[in-house]
Amino acid sequence: MSESKNNAAAHYKGSLKIVGSILIIWAFISFGCAIIFRTWMDANMPKIGNAPFGFWMAQQGAIIGFVILLLVYTYLMNKLDHKYGYGEED
Repeated sequence: MSESKNNAAAHYKGSLKIVGSILIIWAFISFGCAIIFRTWMDANMPKIGNAPFGFWMAQQGAIIGFVILLLVYTYLMNKLDHKYGYGEED
């Protein structure tokens, strides 16, 4: 296999790892914090303002988490692109 094919395969494998990791974190935020653990968080976590933590996480925290995930994804993919020569400057 040529080096460009090796680079492409390694880049693809790396991007799948990043996307998979981001999706696992997204699923935990979406389903874990907002649905599955909401009652536990309401009972055991401090209130934010006048709202129980589980309610706050379902309404506002998930949105903040998703924005952070977007920023992390962008950073990691740019780093991966530069590593394998697919960056904008390359």
